[in-house]
Amino acid sequence: MEAVRILVRGRVQGVGYRVFAAREARRLGVRGTVRNRADGSVEVVAVADAAALAALRARLAAGPPGGRVEQLEDQRLDPVPSCEGFEIRP
Repeated sequence: MEAVRILVRGRVQGVGYRVFAAREARRLGVRGTVRNRADGSVEVVAVADAAALAALRARLAAGPPGGRVEQLEDQRLDPVPSCEGFEIRP
């Protein structure tokens, strides 16, 4: 298992991005969290194998209808956080 923090920048708040990210993560079997940040970005913490993380990153880059992703910033996390399921946080 690997873990990554992905910061998503663009028009990603107020467009259903967190719900979209959680739905896509759950479809791929990715565990973790998604939350809005005060600076207008969205933070995704994801735990899965490398293939699932790559697939999630591609889906996050596309974003939901009405959103506009301008930038993704990835950061590997070590140690891997423990989490169950995929949770939407405020």
